[in-house]
Amino acid sequence: MSLHMTRAEREAFLAEVHIGVLSIADGDSGPSSAPIWYLYEAGGDLQMSMGPNSHKARLLAAGTRVTLVAQTETAPYKYVSVEGTVVSLGPAPDEDFTLRLASRYLGEEAGRRYASGGGGDSLVATIRIERWMTTDYSKR
Repeated sequence: MSLHMTRAEREAFLAEVHIGVLSIADGDSGPSSAPIWYLYEAGGDLQMSMGPNSHKARLLAAGTRVTLVAQTETAPYKYVSVEGTVVSLGPAPDEDFTLRLASRYLGEEAGRRYASGGGGDSLVATIRIERWMTTDYSKR
């Protein structure tokens, strides 16, 4: 039996709340990897925000290739790893982006406090997913 997820399974998994680990090429050294909050809806692009002066922001530009991994922390373990290309990097696409992102990870009340605390100057990277790798150990 295959441990790979179907398209519907992998898209549903990535749409769940997980801390992602984003990896970006970093010159002659190894890739730079960091935890990140993200938004994803089945069939769409991946979106994440970061401070405009962060190391991630300095490494990203349109056309940059990245990898993001999301996983479960308890058995049976599952993970999704996606590779893709940055198709845009700029201000939030709408006023509610930071609120949606923060509420996803912090809950409604704490998300509002976070979003009202200056998250508006963040850059948002949009990633077009081109390759999926998955494992679901519950299929054993």
